[in-house]
Amino acid sequence: MLSSFLIHFTLNVCRDPTAMAYAIKRSCENKAEVVALDEKEGGLRATLNLGHTFGHAIETGFGYGQWFHGEAVAAGTVMAVDMSYRLGWIDESVMKRAYNIIEQAKLPTTPPEIMTVEMFRSYMAVDKKVADGLLRLILLKGPLGNCVFTGDYDRKALEETLQAFCKS
Repeated sequence: MLSSFLIHFTLNVCRDPTAMAYAIKRSCENKAEVVALDEKEGGLRATLNLGHTFGHAIETGFGYGQWFHGEAVAAGTVMAVDMSYRLGWIDESVMKRAYNIIEQAKLPTTPPEIMTVEMFRSYMAVDKKVADGLLRLILLKGPLGNCVFTGDYDRKALEETLQAFCKS
């Protein structure tokens, strides 16, 4: 899934029409493959939402329309990748690669300063991926940074990520 994530953000960097057309085509093919394998959203399809839980909290807290959806998801993706690293699920090279791609695309890598830890907690608690009171996240795991959709993670890593990205 990281490959579709990389293609998605490459669009903002590469302005060559042929390369952009190919990236769009591959992104659509990747998404169609995932949707076909998981038409009823049993889990695999959720991996298309890397960065969205953090990103939706940013959109809500900062105000819809203040940033484009992709900007909020970009910052949210950096946060999800950071948390994956804190959990020990990916190595530093995967974290740096994701960060560098988003930075090169000139997309935000941190949430707006207005966002606090408490705001993130509050907005993430009502995310559609909460089931039975448990926040499930899309994170990266493994040497290639494969996406996993899980509620089985150390809550301390989430707290550390929020603290690292928020002033209070």
